[in-house]
Amino acid sequence: MNSKGKHWSDFVRDLDLTEDERSEIQFSADLIGKLIEAREARGLTQRELAELCGIGQPVVARLEKAAHSPQINTLFRVLRPLGYTLAIVPDASASASARPAP
Repeated sequence: MNSKGKHWSDFVRDLDLTEDERSEIQFSADLIGKLIEAREARGLTQRELAELCGIGQPVVARLEKAAHSPQINTLFRVLRPLGYTLAIVPDASASASARPAP
């Protein structure tokens, strides 16, 4: 809940976003949340993670704040020392008609 007593879900709903826009926001929030969770679980500071990745600490901070959309290579560099990678998997929520034929 924020300082005005509004939950994040209420705020997002009030933006009148499309389903695709909502999904993208949720994906970003989940990804960043998992990244922060993994970093903290390993007892790493942003600076320590940045050193392991060979990037600057401000890059990690901007990533964790969702200040911009990270490049894929940056995500790989940050996730690798945390024991994660990116993968493309079927979207179980997508309708069968929206999927291309094999």
